[in-house]
Amino acid sequence: MDAKDILGLPKTQLPITQEKKSRPQKEPQRKPDGISREVYALTGGLAPLMPSIDVSQLKKRPPSDEKITWQWLSFTNSARKDDLQLYHWVRVVNGIPPTGDYSFAKYNKSVDVVKYTDEEYEKYLTDPMWTKEETDQLFDLCERFDLRFIVIADRFPSSRTVEELKDRYYSVSRAILIARAPSPGDVSGHPLVKEPYNIAQEVERKRALSMVLSQTKQQERKDAEVLAEAKRITVSRMAAQAAEEPELPVAPNVGLESADRAVVLGDTVSPSPNGQLPSAAIVPSTSIMDDSASTLASLRMLRVYLRTYALEQMVQAASSSAGLRTIKRVEQTLQDLGVNLKPRVPTKAVCAEHLELRKEILTLLNLQKQLQYKEAEGSSYRDGSYIDMPGTPKRSQRAGDQDRTFVPDSISFGGERVGKRDQKRKGPGRLSEAPSSPAHKRPRKMKASDL
Repeated sequence: MDAKDILGLPKTQLPITQEKKSRPQKEPQRKPDGISREVYALTGGLAPLMPSIDVSQLKKRPPSDEKITWQWLSFTNSARKDDLQLYHWVRVVNGIPPTGDYSFAKYNKSVDVVKYTDEEYEKYLTDPMWTKEETDQLFDLCERFDLRFIVIADRFPSSRTVEELKDRYYSVSRAILIARAPSPGDVSGHPLVKEPYNIAQEVERKRALSMVLSQTKQQERKDAEVLAEAKRITVSRMAAQAAEEPELPVAPNVGLESADRAVVLGDTVSPSPNGQLPSAAIVPSTSIMDDSASTLASLRMLRVYLRTYALEQMVQAASSSAGLRTIKRVEQTLQDLGVNLKPRVPTKAVCAEHLELRKEILTLLNLQKQLQYKEAEGSSYRDGSYIDMPGTPKRSQRAGDQDRTFVPDSISFGGERVGKRDQKRKGPGRLSEAPSSPAHKRPRKMKASDL
């Protein structure tokens, strides 16, 4: 008696336990040398985002003759001018403390602000909008705050905008550099002289930026609709202009690519029986010119595109009629000449020369194939490659055949006509293998008038 008997429940057989599917065991990943188990478990074996030191350096032990200790020593920083003395832990080898400047002093970079004298100010730097005291204060703040003009404008005593402070500083520095140079050409490459500060452009840029940042969602949607409409109008105008423009002339040697594909179907060339070039080898196809024109039209529609993209499209258009084997031969020729398949510096002139070189290589390959075709044709004429078919009389025997008497096919050996059944059995064009006998006339029947 069990619990089901006590509760009055029917007894049911237990379901057969399904065999557990064996899962393929994952290969355990071996922990690299030099990494602790905890770190490897946290990273999951993934490569670190930042470059780490070499594994060989992790377990590298110092030489046995070196005694390394850490000591709390004082140091001075050359970047400070108050000679403040601070302390830090220093690695000391064999009791000799390290010498030299503080290691982080090299990161203390300061801006070299131009200094001027009173004579130079009176001669080159006078401005009705600025006094000498304000100019002196501006240059002192620029040297103190390293040209951080936002902070300088906050500390400046009078109400001057950031653009006005920048314009005054850069104009004074530019004038001093030009005045001190022996000739204007000596400082023509200096950034302050080459690219002077434009206060009007800076003010307009910030005004436009503030307008964009202060727009609402509704204004942004309206601007997007206006831009989309303007783009649609521009595209339609460009399409109409491209349709009205005449087709651009394409170099005549481009058509030879189609002839290459038509003449050469493989590496070997065999002459035609009639001794004439195929029509495809003589008349170039106009599909290449159509592809080039369509490619140029599509590039005009883009208006803005990478020159490398344009070069790839033009190469594909020029090689559209050439076979895959011919394209590979062109690339192999470029490699043999030491020319990259894609220019490293894709300027306009370089891309044009690269495309012209590909066209000339295609023309050269086509001429080589035509020369091979002509040489094979000439050798066939010289060697007498035309073989007489069996059973065909030669030209020398045709003159003798004219003297022979004509024997109709309907006459048999015994002078009797061949029956229809024999004609069907022989078939058209079949001749008897036995030698032909001379023809005999059939005897005429006797008539009553002959008696």
